[in-house]
Amino acid sequence: MANGDKRDYYEILGVHKNASETEIKKAFRKLAIQHHPDKNQGDKEAEEKFKEATEAYEVLSDAQKRAQYDQFGHAGVSGAGGFSGGGFGGGFGAGSPFGDIFGDIFGDIFGGGNGRRSQGRRGDDLLYNMEISFEEAAFGCEKKIEVPYAKRCSTCNGSGAKPGTDPKICPTCRGAGQVRYQQGFFSVSKTCGQCNGEGKVVDDPCPDCRGKGSIKDTKTLSVKVPGGVETGSRLKLTSEGGQGVKGGPNGDLYVAISVKEHPLFQREDDNVICEIPISFAQAALGCEIEVPTLDGKVSMKIPDGTQSGKIYRLRGKGIPSLQGYGRGDQLVVVKVETPTNLNKKQKELLEEFAKISGEEAHPMKKGFLDKVMDFLS
Repeated sequence: MANGDKRDYYEILGVHKNASETEIKKAFRKLAIQHHPDKNQGDKEAEEKFKEATEAYEVLSDAQKRAQYDQFGHAGVSGAGGFSGGGFGGGFGAGSPFGDIFGDIFGDIFGGGNGRRSQGRRGDDLLYNMEISFEEAAFGCEKKIEVPYAKRCSTCNGSGAKPGTDPKICPTCRGAGQVRYQQGFFSVSKTCGQCNGEGKVVDDPCPDCRGKGSIKDTKTLSVKVPGGVETGSRLKLTSEGGQGVKGGPNGDLYVAISVKEHPLFQREDDNVICEIPISFAQAALGCEIEVPTLDGKVSMKIPDGTQSGKIYRLRGKGIPSLQGYGRGDQLVVVKVETPTNLNKKQKELLEEFAKISGEEAHPMKKGFLDKVMDFLS
């Protein structure tokens, strides 16, 4: 299917564009259970919907792919989906974004887990909101941030048990971490509810971590912000999120960027817009003015007869491209200021100017009046 024929990924999952990772995962999980081929054998329509939803989730569950898709649509993630061929491309193992969710889905389809004992659990992903200046967003910067995290309890060495005691074998699952059930022809396993799949329980918890095996702390991280980011951009710091449980990998830390408003500049894609007020006399006679840019002040000539709203372009004075291909431009919008609080002499001079000004001095007015006459005739 061509990119132009593909449905919007957010529409496929039934979520809005500002949906959180949890909302996206929840929406995909619901669709995957509904249309999974093992539950709809021989149903081609269900199979296609499953493949479509899985492709959408693969992109939207990855922060970098999602950012590319939000900016460029399907063209930005061309080839990212693994389902363009006849079968299901890619794997669903631990290195895949589907590793944990498909284990849950198979359990819901068949009424149990996937038959594997839970040896470790991945840590939670964390989100940090960072506000930066307009200039920092344009050229990039490096920031130090303090983030909370859970570290191994040194008192119990992560066991959760009071020093001098040890966790005991779970009496329900007898250390297996799972309880097996027989349902018809299927023999399925579910995570043990008493020990949460760990195979052991703590009767006498550690007084410092209260049986959790970890305590809260903070750490300082250095975040490199690339030039060209904007509000809504997200940076991923791999393995800097929540600590994994029982040897599981750490989660990731996502840094959400928010750019402060600038008193002089506005951003439009990679271009910078700046409005410059000039006087009536400067616009009529022409002048040379100083224009602020992200690189400092530059001189710019204003031709005589310049009208309010005229836009001049300063090439290469805009925002560096996030992809590293050059810079945008600065668009200077001229605003001709009408004088106020005129004294008597100024009013007399303007009245005299108005009397001696012919149509040649007001070509826009003459053109408008001609159009009015044609319309009314």
